[in-house]
Amino acid sequence: MNDHLARALELAERGRGTTHPNPVVGAVVVKDGEVVGEGWHERKGEPHGEVLALRAAGERARGATLYLTMEPCAHRGSTPPCTGAVIAAGVRRVVAASLDPNPKAGGGLELLREAGVEVEHADLFEARAQNEAWRRWISQGRPFVIYKAAMTVDGRLTIPDERWISGEESRRLVHELRAASDAVGVGMGTVHADSPRLDARDVEAPRQPRRLAFGRGPLPDDSELELRSGTLTDELAALAEEGVQSLLLEGGPTLAAAFLREALLDKLLVFVAPKLAGAGPTLFEGEISTGRLTRFTARPVGEDVLLSGYVNEP
Repeated sequence: MNDHLARALELAERGRGTTHPNPVVGAVVVKDGEVVGEGWHERKGEPHGEVLALRAAGERARGATLYLTMEPCAHRGSTPPCTGAVIAAGVRRVVAASLDPNPKAGGGLELLREAGVEVEHADLFEARAQNEAWRRWISQGRPFVIYKAAMTVDGRLTIPDERWISGEESRRLVHELRAASDAVGVGMGTVHADSPRLDARDVEAPRQPRRLAFGRGPLPDDSELELRSGTLTDELAALAEEGVQSLLLEGGPTLAAAFLREALLDKLLVFVAPKLAGAGPTLFEGEISTGRLTRFTARPVGEDVLLSGYVNEP
């Protein structure tokens, strides 16, 4: 990866948690091999990353190369189109790590090319993954859905007479995942079996996720979850309209299989513990189609191993 694009990705992360519902975006201006300006999108309604980087560069932006995590927007929203700022600054070349999937704002590179600016689409997966939830939400009108599960080495989701499968480090990471998600959901089977709270505990959480139960009601009287009884497609569309960009599924194998069959599951996170159960439910309940995960990785988390892969890449 180009060093300047790597730096732009790093800068973009500084806006994590403050740009919502906008994506995070970072920018670097380089002139004669020297970085002369940097910026990142900080908050909705404020200038985008490339505009701040160009301001920092000033006159040195003329004839320079602008490196971006996402192509400049080409429409007026709460801020003017960034393509106009790039052209006005006299930038010679723009390298974007990803395209803008927003049907109202995309096409920035093409506009710049027509204006005589040299452009390059670097097409980095890392840049798409950085805004994976936003990209699914803005392009398909539904949240990005992650199914999280913990299982034994023999592929079971429960162990008789044990509350936890995964270790303490894995459970802490799950709370961090909740804190980073707009919503967390389970099925009614999990509601009745476990009475889950689904909140983020003992981690930094500026806001709590919405906590959902998918399926037929009623909910138990003491449940604090929201009941979502419509079809999965309709419920995800409604959640998207309400601003939910990311959904962490913690429900059991029946709910997970339903999402998978409806092509509504985007990513799997499976914590594999060094334990044997001998019997019990598996990752998906019922028939599912065959397939292959992409970007498959495995990494240790305490005594467990976290397997990660995409069903649908961003």
